[in-house]
Amino acid sequence: MSFKPHGKHLIAGEWVASDRTFASDPAHGPAHDYSVGTPDLVAQACEAAEEAFWSFGYSSREDRAAFLNAIADEVEARGEAITEIGAQETGLPEARLQGERGRTTGQLRLFASHILKGDYLDQAHDPALPDRAPLPRPDLKLVQRPIGPVAVFGASNFPLAFSTAGGDTAAALAAGCPVVVKGHSAHPGTGEIVAEAIHAAIQKTGMHPGVFSMIQGGKRDVGTALVQHPLIRAVGFTGSLGGGRALFDLCAARPEPIPFFGELGSVNPMFMMPEAIKARGADMGAAWAGSLCMGAGQFCTNPGIAVVLPGADAFVDAAQGALSEMGGQTMLTDGIADAYRSGAARIAQGAGVSELLGTACEGREAKPYLYQVSAKDWLAEHALQEEVFGPLGIVVVAQNADEMASVAKALQGQLTCTIHMDDADTQMAQGLMPIIERKAGRVLVNGFPTGVEVSDTMVHGGPYPASTNFGATSVGTMSIRRFVRPVCYQNMPDALLPDGF
Repeated sequence: MSFKPHGKHLIAGEWVASDRTFASDPAHGPAHDYSVGTPDLVAQACEAAEEAFWSFGYSSREDRAAFLNAIADEVEARGEAITEIGAQETGLPEARLQGERGRTTGQLRLFASHILKGDYLDQAHDPALPDRAPLPRPDLKLVQRPIGPVAVFGASNFPLAFSTAGGDTAAALAAGCPVVVKGHSAHPGTGEIVAEAIHAAIQKTGMHPGVFSMIQGGKRDVGTALVQHPLIRAVGFTGSLGGGRALFDLCAARPEPIPFFGELGSVNPMFMMPEAIKARGADMGAAWAGSLCMGAGQFCTNPGIAVVLPGADAFVDAAQGALSEMGGQTMLTDGIADAYRSGAARIAQGAGVSELLGTACEGREAKPYLYQVSAKDWLAEHALQEEVFGPLGIVVVAQNADEMASVAKALQGQLTCTIHMDDADTQMAQGLMPIIERKAGRVLVNGFPTGVEVSDTMVHGGPYPASTNFGATSVGTMSIRRFVRPVCYQNMPDALLPDGF
């Protein structure tokens, strides 16, 4: 199936064009024109979503599961076309896009299965105690209920799994919440074809057309209008710290503040224990290089910092050697590539920083950088602790276990922290664990954080600035809890109780 974009917005079941257009900026292949989003289109989509909520929010879990499975079917039916235009727009390899499409449809089907089980409803019942003294107890029932229309912002680095029909959309629809997506201008054609898949699933299952809308492009006024629209009840976002914090502040400043669930990235530090380094330092260094360069380093779980003790030469040399052999990779946008080079320059200018591997890259090409700095200098300069989005690694050399712990304590909130250890490192690792579990949403041993499992137990979030809500995750079935709220029903007749009792 070949895809020829029409460049329109999907608003409540209708494909709508606006007066102005913008041209896509693909990594290769033809550019296409797409309609520019406007605050008026945002208002139309939000009003349609609110209207849809009166039926969709009270639909059965069976109907919503069928809808989610239908979306997955329609995405799979457009698989070749999605891969074609996705590769053109992003420069990502076809195999990566095919894998991400499988993750996207897998998320949809997982949520369909999850809501049928009903565990997320947290049903509880305290039966009436009419004879209790000194006061009787009424009959009390509790269940989680959907909150209403949700805004979702597409992510630049995951055109499928974190965008139009990605995890935020899947979780919100599973909960019973209509969704308004703000498409990402880095991959508008990919967003359009996935929106077509959702539209087809709406028609196939007879859902209200306002249950999903997508608005393309637009300037900052479109995102502002979306998060500030009074009918939007929550926001899901994956992106930069600066952009996410600006939207978070807008949500908090509303007359009726709403939750903003922003996943904003992190440096994902790894703590390399000395006995593990002695036993297999070279293997660990080569493996780090592979993880660091995966997807041109454009993963929010990219392990950008390795904290070592003196004597880690084999690890550092192996990482340097493996990175020096890595070829250039295409980054998602010119802006991301520019920011990567600027970030590398910022790190290189840090006090006490040694450049172990420098590169020359132009345009959208990324090649790896590797730097080394003492823990003392790293602790003294906050700029060295900030994320650089791309295949850039920093080796931080601590003089002893206490200084390594000081590095851990100085960390901001992270999506992940990792310990590489052997059995002989257990006591040292035990000393780090109370620190790093306060810093991260996911703690690993002897692995690399790139590659996030979509499951019941996954946590993809963490203390700020990794995310704006440390109690939430944007991956896995627990992410549905962002879009429901508990309601208690007192002395309620069965006929008035919602689906679930």
